[in-house]
Amino acid sequence: MTYVLHYAPDNASLIVRMALDHRGLPYRTQLVDRASQEQRSAAYRALNPNGLIPTLETPQGPLFETGAILLWLADTHGGLAPDPADPARGDFLKWLFFVANTLHPCLRMLFYPEKYIGTGHQDALRRGLQAQLKQGFATLETYASQSETWLSGRKPGVLDFYTVALLRWPALYPSDADRSWFTLADYPALQDLCTRIETLPCTAALQKAEGLGDTPFTAPRRPTPPEGSAT
Repeated sequence: MTYVLHYAPDNASLIVRMALDHRGLPYRTQLVDRASQEQRSAAYRALNPNGLIPTLETPQGPLFETGAILLWLADTHGGLAPDPADPARGDFLKWLFFVANTLHPCLRMLFYPEKYIGTGHQDALRRGLQAQLKQGFATLETYASQSETWLSGRKPGVLDFYTVALLRWPALYPSDADRSWFTLADYPALQDLCTRIETLPCTAALQKAEGLGDTPFTAPRRPTPPEGSAT
């Protein structure tokens, strides 16, 4: 089967796209038009009842939640993460879940505070989330500086792809808010990871497909996709 990736430019679907391309897996894309709120449509919710992006159609049915899709691809096809019997598996899993369950939700709340709290408290929420994210990135920096495999860019896999995406978005979003709290250069090991991932063919494919520019992770700019919109 050719997988079907339901995506929007510069959304979490880009992480899944990178994994598919890096592993050379057959897939086609289906744009989810965010401008018309297509992710909330009945047809899309039949695939992903949460109305979030991405969704990946597979022989086992549609998968949603970025971390779950990535782990499923890694276990199904290999080469994207330590195998279940690998002694490094536990270490890999804890960092994958840290990225998926801690850092990614923090970014979502930072970008869409109105979904979580009233207008009178959004600035306080943003400040708290920025502090939490800075601590989280610092924690990830320590691990990346010590790793010679996963999260080093030397053996690219789903943890690397997830991490560089999360390092891209704070430099760009939200467009109308202060983003000075985040500087990639403050995390040299993670900056080196971004540099390594930018050299991969899967990144070149992503740049072309979603209009992310020549340096999508080390020096991000707003996307100019051939179709759809990021927000």
